[in-house]
Amino acid sequence: MLLEKHFPEDERVEKEAISLIEKGYEVHIASMCVKPPVEFEIYKGIHVHRKYIGPWLKKTSVGALKAPFYFNYWRQFVREILESDSFHAIHVHDLPLGQVGYEAKQKYNIKYVLDLHEHWPALLEASPHTHTFLGRLLSSNKQWEDYEVKMSQRADRIIVVVEEAIDRLAGLGISAEKITCVSNTISIEGSDWGELADHSGKEKIMGYAGGIQHLRGLQYVIQAMPILLRENPDIKLWIVGDGRHLSVLKESCQGALEHSVRFFGHLSFHEMMNKINYFDIGLIPHLKSPLTDNTIPNKLFQYMYLQKPVLTSDCDPLKRIVEETQSGLAYPYDSPEALAEKALILLSDDEKALTFGKNGKQAVETKYNWEHDSARLVELYDQLL
Repeated sequence: MLLEKHFPEDERVEKEAISLIEKGYEVHIASMCVKPPVEFEIYKGIHVHRKYIGPWLKKTSVGALKAPFYFNYWRQFVREILESDSFHAIHVHDLPLGQVGYEAKQKYNIKYVLDLHEHWPALLEASPHTHTFLGRLLSSNKQWEDYEVKMSQRADRIIVVVEEAIDRLAGLGISAEKITCVSNTISIEGSDWGELADHSGKEKIMGYAGGIQHLRGLQYVIQAMPILLRENPDIKLWIVGDGRHLSVLKESCQGALEHSVRFFGHLSFHEMMNKINYFDIGLIPHLKSPLTDNTIPNKLFQYMYLQKPVLTSDCDPLKRIVEETQSGLAYPYDSPEALAEKALILLSDDEKALTFGKNGKQAVETKYNWEHDSARLVELYDQLL
């Protein structure tokens, strides 16, 4: 596996590797290391190879399609590993290293699996750094779109995280038969779900847990708060997480909202689960875009398993799953008024909220869990190799 991060850092990659190991596969991960010490280790049965990358070289990743420096780093790294042992497949996490994976497929006669965690061209289009003068010079979105099609055509198998992504790639001329959905679901067994909350007070808590960027849409939740407080002054908004948009949100809450909105910052997984246990509503207010219409956050399944009725924006996968499972409500992503209306329905009808919560947990226990998704991953490799 090729991973453009330090490992262990990515929960999805770790779960995929462990699931394959449990079924008899040997898994190696090539992981970049941004500071010494650089060391090889076996972590939970995974052979982890690390190679130091300097800050300048790491920054060249944005222009990887225009200059060879970044790919050359990975070409050498991959060659060192593949020539030291015998491998049957190379599994590339996310689009950028697709070219390196394809070259390894050709040179070493191995299978090439492309694991698309994100709609990468849409992610770049939404990223602030690609809209600077230097970013526009180094990164062409049209070039990345063409690259995605080329790498997808050359892959033996493709993994996506949501059904909508299969339809998107099929619309680009990629054979749907070689695409498998392995979603961002949660492991039920052995997970830390925090401690049950004593929530007997009159406060009603709408909560969000996750990264805090503009695309997460929390600005619309804050805009909805004055509407909600006019109907019920005991409604609170809890925001758990960190990110570049946090200071903007905090500033917008100064004054009338400062006693109704709480920011907890980054918390450990256990602490985050403890906070979610207090929520009356689990919020996913993501802005609707080509990016969010083709991915799914695992917080959805965390909320559902903890029996929190979900209030989500109308991103295609989120709306589909919440309505299919009857585990919450969806609203037009850019309407604070609609958000407030749906929130009041959930906060004023305890029976409906309880039913949504029970439905969500049942859906995770029977369908939307890692045990089901990992079986599809293992089946992919059993058929491929």
